Amino acid sequence: MEERVITRRDFLRGAAGTALAAAVGSAIPAAAKAEPKAKVVLIRQAEVLGRNEKLQAEIVQSMLDEAVKALLDEKAPLSAWRKLIKPSDIVGIKSNVWWELPTPKELEGAIQRRVLDVGVPEKNIAVDDRGVLDNPVFQKSTALINVRPLRTHHWSGVGTCLKNYIMFVPDPSAYHDEGCSPLGKIWHSPMVKGKTRLNILSAFSPQFYGRGAHYFDRRYVWPYKGLIVGTDPVAVDAVGAHLLRVKRTAFFGEDRILDVPPVHILAADKKYNLGVSELNKIQLIKLGWQQEILI
Repeated sequence: MEERVITRRDFLRGAAGTALAAAVGSAIPAAAKAEPKAKVVLIRQAEVLGRNEKLQAEIVQSMLDEAVKALLDEKAPLSAWRKLIKPSDIVGIKSNVWWELPTPKELEGAIQRRVLDVGVPEKNIAVDDRGVLDNPVFQKSTALINVRPLRTHHWSGVGTCLKNYIMFVPDPSAYHDEGCSPLGKIWHSPMVKGKTRLNILSAFSPQFYGRGAHYFDRRYVWPYKGLIVGTDPVAVDAVGAHLLRVKRTAFFGEDRILDVPPVHILAADKKYNLGVSELNKIQLIKLGWQQEILI
């Protein structure tokens, strides 16, 4: 079968393009809502960033636990985590080390703690990013947890969970064409396929604007103090991309689209069948601090 590349034009006129431009949850008229096909939890906590915006580890752990409980309809954190991870699993925690906005150590630690609590031996757990291909734990992994910060990105429009797996291939630059629309192909590779149990976007301090490769400007980072969590990476990314767009509109006073439309989110749904990209088909559960939640 001939592979079809999803282009910028496809995205702008496609269903997911419309969905990402729409509102989420209660902002969608009841008559327009589709039957939810994916669940995403957005949790925020006003006190999670302390003095000098230092993350409070205990609050991070509590936020993660509450999100996973809500996602899996469980009353206790370990009951929820046991639905994701078995003691016999070999667990790779795919992090992100971009120096300006890395996955917080406090969040990595919270994930590791619960994986240990489930009964996975420490030797069967690894946290890595750029070394995953050569990491023995990742090479033998039976379960993956995908965690990275939410930000704009030069090649893919948004740096989110789908983009985070680009280090699982030896030639990442080969996946930059057409707004990184081929990223979904990586998720069908043997090292990854069917292994991802949880996807987490760190939205404690997202970056909502940037131009150029590896661009960082603290003026465009804001203390959102949140986590976006789900088992469907496409749905998690769709919510994250929408949040960035709404923030850009609020900041600039106009509907300023992303410099590169995140076509890879649509492609991951429509071409690679990895999840749900249409916001009106995503059940968004909002927990915790609601001030300036934006979506």
